[in-house]
Amino acid sequence: MNQEVEIEYKNLLTSTEYTKISQRYPFPKEADSQTNYYFETDNFLLKENGSALRIRKKHGNYVLTLKEPHPHGLLETHDALTEEEATDWINGNIVQKDHVMKRLQALHIPINKLVYYGKLTTERREVEHDNALLVLDYSMYNQTSDYELEVEAPTEEIGIRVFTDVLENNQVEKRDTPNKIKRFFATLPK
Repeated sequence: MNQEVEIEYKNLLTSTEYTKISQRYPFPKEADSQTNYYFETDNFLLKENGSALRIRKKHGNYVLTLKEPHPHGLLETHDALTEEEATDWINGNIVQKDHVMKRLQALHIPINKLVYYGKLTTERREVEHDNALLVLDYSMYNQTSDYELEVEAPTEEIGIRVFTDVLENNQVEKRDTPNKIKRFFATLPK
């Protein structure tokens, strides 16, 4: 499948809250590492459309993903990349990939205007819980780091219920939590 709707709920955590939640649920001791490489135009056309473009490296695989607003979450469009293609993208040599390119054209985003802005590396732990996926992330980018809880769910109803339960059961305050790409861009020099 090259498209999916992602239903997720996020909350930034303190390091103490992160540790508490990691010990309360059966998360794996070892984290999986993944790195996101972020792209945008000079005049932020993707952001204007509420969209984001990244390459994710995980387990030695590279996936190009365009995220767009959707009534029930985010519409994600994916294309697999080789390591060489990912390196070409980062170096400014955009390799056209069918699915993402069609969506970028629909958004009127000229691919020759895409620019690589930098990377964010995440140490991720995941566990299935109550028909949802609990995710703990420790992310590092631009001399900044943060901790985050994500709940990914098959429906909004399940997602909201599990998210609320985890926050309440761990006495975690609900915080406004921009997505990773917004946090990344907020730390770039002006």
